[in-house]
Amino acid sequence: MNQEPCAKRTRARTPNNPTTTSFRVSDALWAVLEPLLPARVNTHRFGGGRPRRPDRACADAIFYVLRTGCQWQALDQTECVAHSTAHDRFQEWVGAGVFLRLWRAGVERFDELRGIDWDWLSMDGAMTKAPLGGEKNRPQPDRSGQGRRQAQRVDRGARRADCRDGGRCQPA
Repeated sequence: MNQEPCAKRTRARTPNNPTTTSFRVSDALWAVLEPLLPARVNTHRFGGGRPRRPDRACADAIFYVLRTGCQWQALDQTECVAHSTAHDRFQEWVGAGVFLRLWRAGVERFDELRGIDWDWLSMDGAMTKAPLGGEKNRPQPDRSGQGRRQAQRVDRGARRADCRDGGRCQPA
């Protein structure tokens, strides 16, 4: 094996990953989001436990997943928090209604800045049966469709109705 030392880097490393840092929560958004977060309750039976990751780092990871549409497990390949931490915090915040309150705060802020014409807005929806949906309570088949038509073996002849013993019939 060659024991020569590795060449020194000529280019400085970037201080952070540009892919994930572009999805960081801005200071203005964090100022709105932080008061909406539930108070932390330590559930460890002795009051200790592993140190909790900061809420802002979890918010960065959650908004990264929401904006990119990636899977939660993809967070492990980034410099954000672990996917299990981000998903647990997301579930906690959804249960506490954080995102609903954040949406309401955004709508109120937009109403202050631009104004919302509430007379113009309408809600639309339809709850009907699909036109080609078929019957709901139709009879189910007794067995799956795979076993119905099995290919005949090549060396077997076709069965004829005049064979009595169930064996091979001699061709006429």
